[in-house]
Amino acid sequence: MEENNETKSELIDNIDPENEIQLVDLAVSLSNYEDEELKKICGDLNDESLAKVLEEAETKIQKKIISFLDNTRVIDIFSFMSKDDIADILGCLNTGRRKELIKIMKAGDKAVIKELLGYKEDSAGGIMTTEYIALSQDLTVKEAISKIKEIVPKTEYIQTIYIMNSSKKIQGTVDLRDILVADENLKLEEIAEKDFIYVTPELDQEEVAKIVSKYDLNAVPVLNSKKRMLGIVMVDDVVDVLVEEQTEDILKMGGVAKEETLDSTLLESIKLRLPWLFINLITAFLAALTVKAFESTIAKAVALSATMSIVTGMGGNAGTQTVSIIIRNLAMGKVKFKEVGHLLTKEVILGLINGAIIGLVTGIIVALIYQNMYLGLIIFLAMIGNLIISGFFGLIIPIILEKLKIDPALSSSIFLTTATDVLGFFLFLGLASIFISKLI
Repeated sequence: MEENNETKSELIDNIDPENEIQLVDLAVSLSNYEDEELKKICGDLNDESLAKVLEEAETKIQKKIISFLDNTRVIDIFSFMSKDDIADILGCLNTGRRKELIKIMKAGDKAVIKELLGYKEDSAGGIMTTEYIALSQDLTVKEAISKIKEIVPKTEYIQTIYIMNSSKKIQGTVDLRDILVADENLKLEEIAEKDFIYVTPELDQEEVAKIVSKYDLNAVPVLNSKKRMLGIVMVDDVVDVLVEEQTEDILKMGGVAKEETLDSTLLESIKLRLPWLFINLITAFLAALTVKAFESTIAKAVALSATMSIVTGMGGNAGTQTVSIIIRNLAMGKVKFKEVGHLLTKEVILGLINGAIIGLVTGIIVALIYQNMYLGLIIFLAMIGNLIISGFFGLIIPIILEKLKIDPALSSSIFLTTATDVLGFFLFLGLASIFISKLI
């Protein structure tokens, strides 16, 4: 432990405030630091460097660092940060501290921050930045270049210039490259791209990410109902959204809430996990009741109890493969409902082929172990049937849940487990009942 503390202390002492990579690495590692070490960092770094660390740090670390600083220094640090990042940090503070900080901000900053705080955290308005370049359509290219040079030091995004009319409504976009190579006497409206993609502030951040990915955009403007520009969502914000959403989906598929972390208290973890365990318990009882219905068959051939879990286990694994692929493609907007019939046929054929191959191998091994070819035949047929079932339900369940506006990542695994276990046991033990005279 002492060696680890020395390593962290050396890292703090060796930080170069001008080295952005070092600052980002430091921000990522701060969850391992004690409060006293965090206070030392606050004292050692200048405002600009600490701003970079704050932008990249986890939410809980941001709250801690802010708690160590007085309001005046926090405002000084905020002067080096984009408005959307400031709004994100303010949003996680208690109401009292947030009001204190907003109260002492400059009037212009205060208005922007209040507007950003008014949007849902997971919406386009919640992740947009207000630091972009917007110019009048009446400016010539020469005038625009001069104006851009003035604005660039104060803004975050410069690759795309947004062109406005006299009513401040967006008329089009121009890439900075196109401005630099255009005839300097042309007006911006003459070189502006009139057809452009935009989003509304209420749109869910995941939908925004899909749009940016689909059209390969560096940034997408956020417009209100009157087509006035509120801000832009940049590609780096979209990357953060994709990571966040994928992490959330993975946790949901495991029956874990996104709110739970390694630092969650024992009571918090119990509250977040226990409901899902109860739901899974219900599905386990359904499978148990199916097995109970065939108690007499199992009693006559004990080998059935040792082998039936092979069929359901393989069905569950195959179904999870299908569910994972479908959920990923649903999230990316690549599943077209008119193609469901084609996809279903493919999954059934896939289940048939994979089931036959896996079933043949398993059937031969089981037949040799128990010296009974009929048991091997039952395994072979049941494996084919259950892999077809798993493919069918692995495809249908997420699509139905999506249509019902239920998160497929949240519930698919529960329904899939129920289908593969209950139908798998029923199929295997039903076949065993037919061949019971050959098994005893």
